[in-house]
Parts: sequence; C-alpha cells; structure tokens
Amino acid sequence: MNCLIISDLHAPYQHRDTLDFLLGLNDKYKFDKIICIGDELDYHSMSFHDHDPDLDGPLSEFQKGRAFLHELCHTFPQMTIIESNHGSIPYRKAVRHGIPSSHMMGYGDVVFGKKDKHGNIIRSSFGNGWVWKSEDTLTLKNGQKVKFVHGWLRNTLSNVKNTGMCFVQGHHHSGFEVVYHHTSDFLNWGITAGCLIDDEQFAFRYNKNNASRPVIGCAGIIDDQPRLFPMVLNKKRRWTGVVP
Repeated sequence: MNCLIISDLHAPYQHRDTLDFLLGLNDKYKFDKIICIGDELDYHSMSFHDHDPDLDGPLSEFQKGRAFLHELCHTFPQMTIIESNHGSIPYRKAVRHGIPSSHMMGYGDVVFGKKDKHGNIIRSSFGNGWVWKSEDTLTLKNGQKVKFVHGWLRNTLSNVKNTGMCFVQGHHHSGFEVVYHHTSDFLNWGITAGCLIDDEQFAFRYNKNNASRPVIGCAGIIDDQPRLFPMVLNKKRRWTGVVP
C-alpha cells in the first residue's frame, strides 16, 4: 500500500507551494490512498483565541480556504479527513452557544455544498469522495494495523505503545519523525507528520517567539513502511522542486 498522509494545511494559510509539492509526490509514488490528518481549514477568525485584526473575517477566510480545498479535491477526489481541533471550530462554537446539531451542516456539505434561497443544501457529485472521520484504522498487507488520529501526545513513541499498533498523527507542527517499538508480533512504528502551513502568515504570529519551528512537509506509507517527505525550501521559503 502506498498512502499519502497530508498534514495540517490550515487553509487558506497553507504554504503557497503545497499543491505543487503534493502533485510531485503523487507523480513519483502513485498513491492509492490519501488521508488528511486534520486541520484542513484554519478558521482563525472564528477561533476561541483572539482574532488577528490584520486578517480576513470569517466569510472571506472560509471562501479562500474552501477554494483551495476544491483545488485539492480535483487532484485527490478520494480522501479520508480526520476530524480535528481547527476543523471542528464551528461545531464546537455551536455547542458553546447552545445550537443543536440539527441546525448545522456536515463537514462535506460545508466544504462542497451551498444553500439555496429556501435554505436547502445543494450538492453536486463533486466532493462525494471526501469522507470525514473522528479517526481511522488501516490494515496493511503484512497484517499490521495503523491508527490515524489528528493529535494525541506529543511523544510519538508513547502513542505507539498505548495503541499497540502503528500510529500516525499531525497537530504538533514542529514534530516530524518516525519512531519504532518492537512487540512480540510486529515492529510497530509511529509518525508525527509536521505541517504544510505558511509560517509567515499572521495567523501563526503567536508562534514567532517559540524556539521550535514548524517543519514543512508531510508523510506517507510506501510498501507498508513509514516515510517522511520534507518540503525543502530555498532562502525565499519557496519549494525548491525536490521531491523526496
């Protein structure tokens, strides 16, 4: 199995070379499974934290982020997306303000649908191949299982031990690693997959004083083995075109 693991995009604040980078990876490895491990949208303007006044408001930000996801869907029409802390912000806001789930659209309808003047959701077939899950588990050809979540403990090895299987997460933008843990049955591995953000965006201004910097890249499973794919950047912070 060749599986591409797309790490935190935070659209519309994704790195501007993200799509080209993912296309390059797909051309090289011919992935047969695509999983986005959450934070596909940032929702900075709807955050529970302070909204940066230099950034777009909720509608403009969402429209730009959705436009990018539509581009991504044209490239990868089949994808599993893991629910996450940023992607779920509108739903958590609804709970906070007492809005029942019956009054909310689902993830797919939000990204690919729209409402007519009567309030009915209009959907074409575009985007039907994208499925949102709270977590996912795959079985590899060798019988090993892999659990995909958005973000648990920062310590990847602890997550591998706690699940008793191979493990993949995102969320921790500065985490970019593969670790191993041997059991009596398998050599299990774990991935923390970095991110695909543009760290120069005001949405990430909070991070400027942190010693740990985001690692731009994503991950994959090639022939049932874990791989990291760093996006190598030049001095202008643009992708060099190198496909790892």
